[in-house]
Amino acid sequence: METANKDEIVIRTVDLCKTYGTLKAVDHLNLEIRRGEIFGLLGPNGAGKTTTTLMLLGLTDPTSGSASIEGLDCTRDSLAVKNEVGYLPDNVGFYPNMSGRDNLIFSGEMNGLTREQAGERAKQVLERVGMTEAADRDAGTYSRGMRQRLGIADVLMKQPRIIIMDEPTGGLDPQATTDLISMIHDLSKIEGITILISSHDLYQIQKISDRVGIFVKGHMIACGRIDELGRQLQNEGLYMFDVWADRNGDSTWDKDLLNDVRALPNVKLIGRKVDGTIHVESSEDVQRGLEETLLRHNYTVREMHRQGGDLDEIYRKYFERAEAGEKGGKSNGRSKAGADAGEKRTGSDERPSKIRRGLSRILGK
Repeated sequence: METANKDEIVIRTVDLCKTYGTLKAVDHLNLEIRRGEIFGLLGPNGAGKTTTTLMLLGLTDPTSGSASIEGLDCTRDSLAVKNEVGYLPDNVGFYPNMSGRDNLIFSGEMNGLTREQAGERAKQVLERVGMTEAADRDAGTYSRGMRQRLGIADVLMKQPRIIIMDEPTGGLDPQATTDLISMIHDLSKIEGITILISSHDLYQIQKISDRVGIFVKGHMIACGRIDELGRQLQNEGLYMFDVWADRNGDSTWDKDLLNDVRALPNVKLIGRKVDGTIHVESSEDVQRGLEETLLRHNYTVREMHRQGGDLDEIYRKYFERAEAGEKGGKSNGRSKAGADAGEKRTGSDERPSKIRRGLSRILGK
């Protein structure tokens, strides 16, 4: 394996835009992804993630701006881009009456390998994804987790240097999710493959991503390492605390205590989480004030954590900020009904159409 130059930019977009009528699906996206990193593109359904992916793969032309992969223009050099990039869609399709191995061999032949070469490579990638024992079963008998593994094997048949994944953990059980996340980590950190993951699974993305971009209604509203984004929120005057405290074993905060906490300088929000902890947000560090107020009301502080490195909280705050900006007259023109025209999901039918199969084979998944 070649040593990865981790400062080398391999995916770049410059003021990338895609509009459908008056709908701005992607609005002036500027993004750089480095060699060998895992980049998580986060956002709700309809945010523009899949439209961005389609433009990177050369499957839809941008309205304006540009996208390039390995220095190749994704629009003008789309065939060359497809040779560099492996694509794992959210709903992987295989011929159900063919074995997993035969699906891979067929894919290899479609990508220019001889049958002998495809068979040898299929053997290697099946072992790589832990599918050797199930390789000769019909693909139609596979669970979703097994289909995702086979999908990664299919991507690896073309030995790509870059892989784009669309919601790879969607619909998987916890163990299958853990296994898949571990595999994605190894592809990047051991084999040096650059990976772009489009997802709204914040917990899993936080575990493996080097950097994340938060995408809302066509806009990239934040981008960086998770710890950097957390510190940025604090530098902008947002402090978040999770507190577990009780009085004589009762963790319920009475009205007088809540009023006194609200009276602390610049406290903006108090709420109770599902696990019973109290979440407090303020525009300055009120940790000492919290502790003193709880003690004054005869509460025992069991735990108090300052938040900032939790992706769920970071995502929520940036998302709320974007929503507030839109309501304040900074809307980018997208209506609620304007779900990303390029993000319509395929049906759940596990028997892909001939067109879908052909497209998947051309892309190498």
